[in-house]
Amino acid sequence: MIRLPRIAITISAALLAAGTLPAQASLDSIRIEAKDTIALAKFYQAVFGMQEVSRVVNPGGTEVFVNFGATVEAAKANKNPRMILFHRDSDDVKDPTTHVIFAVKDMSATVAAIKAAGGSMTREPRPFGNTGTILGFAVDPAGNRIELIQRPQGE
Repeated sequence: MIRLPRIAITISAALLAAGTLPAQASLDSIRIEAKDTIALAKFYQAVFGMQEVSRVVNPGGTEVFVNFGATVEAAKANKNPRMILFHRDSDDVKDPTTHVIFAVKDMSATVAAIKAAGGSMTREPRPFGNTGTILGFAVDPAGNRIELIQRPQGE
């Protein structure tokens, strides 16, 4: 058994606390909830072009994994974090802070797609200060909040 001197343990703990560990971490996925995860997957496909890449059927409900891609194969090959649609018993849960944030190229088209797919806008898009960025806030059919960001072209 290797015994490290107490100072080595203290220095290691200090380095971890100072933030050296986060460089070893990355975002794996985002989990949001819905009563009908399969229907919600169709919403995210219609609005954001996400495809179902896998599905897990649990006794409590179905988990649907989605990712960006023009086809299912492209979405499966996409190395970006996936979004996991996780079953919950009710869509009546209201959380004013937690939400998914999407960067969009065309705010107007995205808003139209959200409304056409059964979502709604809680705050219509408007400029964010004098930055050239436009922000909008929506809700998917399961009540999950969505923030939309359209940055100026070239950013």
